[in-house]
Amino acid sequence: METIGVGVIGCGGMGRSLANSAHAVEGIEVICVSDLQEALAEKLSTDLNASYVLDYHELLADDRIRAVLIAAPPFMHAPIAVDAANAAKHVFSEKPMAPTLSDCDAMIAAAEENGVKLTIGLVCRYHATHSAVRGIVQSGELGAPACMMVHRIGGPWRSGGSYVPWRLERAKSGGSLMEINAHEIDFMRWTCGDVTSVYAAGGQYVQEESDYPDVVLASLQFANGAIGLLHSSHISAVGGYGGRVDCEGGSIYFPQTWGGNATIQIKPFEGEGRQIKISDIEVPPPVQEEIRVFVDAIRNDTPPPITGLDGRAAVEIALAAYQSVESGQPVPLPL
Repeated sequence: METIGVGVIGCGGMGRSLANSAHAVEGIEVICVSDLQEALAEKLSTDLNASYVLDYHELLADDRIRAVLIAAPPFMHAPIAVDAANAAKHVFSEKPMAPTLSDCDAMIAAAEENGVKLTIGLVCRYHATHSAVRGIVQSGELGAPACMMVHRIGGPWRSGGSYVPWRLERAKSGGSLMEINAHEIDFMRWTCGDVTSVYAAGGQYVQEESDYPDVVLASLQFANGAIGLLHSSHISAVGGYGGRVDCEGGSIYFPQTWGGNATIQIKPFEGEGRQIKISDIEVPPPVQEEIRVFVDAIRNDTPPPITGLDGRAAVEIALAAYQSVESGQPVPLPL
């Protein structure tokens, strides 16, 4: 198997996760890491027996590196990705793809112009619950989906590693609907198809330090006629992550996405239902898997399973929700 050399740009928590996961995948060598904070870059490079640089352009000049994993703050994704593509490096960018559609388009154009792969880290596609729910819907055993509801709720960012200045500015992070809920938006779109309009309500109630809504209820209209509801919240002292899909012939209920004795319940209107214990669903480590399939796409010269257009779609839906919150009106897509 051909070994693919990679570089990691951004050595914070997510960059460390990507680097360690890449290091664990057969056929990948982490050659160099980069971060403006030298202590982070030096520590990660030592752990992985790799080199480190402070200026990512030096990493891009290394001919041994064929692909980069970008885990910088979201507002930096586009400039780094464009520079990487122009240096003929394949690009894996963490979610959200970028806070603006113009930045997303710049990333897509640079990849196309330079003939390199571009994928976005929408890792929930590789988690047990998300992939199982989507598989049941797509199998058609319960008929076409009619309504999908997902909630991912928790408390405000006020301490710990999540409390960093860029995360509190929508222009830099994309706000909660991108920085967190890119996963849920992609999950809903992956399961039910393209979205044609968004109608959302929300506001700022608790997280006063940020400049975007800390709770949003976003209603999605899908092209196939189905509807969806996303509950995004930073005002919940009792958090949770789960949802349901009601189909023409029955329902899929997943009140808890992971942990403990979480289950997926499948109940048709007619006949017996069944229950799947999520811990019994065998999937590869999700972050390792998203990197493995990206590198396989490079090695085999095939399109990556998650494309730049998928990343862009999640950003567009989030932007439409923000617009709807501000205007009080439904927002048609495309923007």
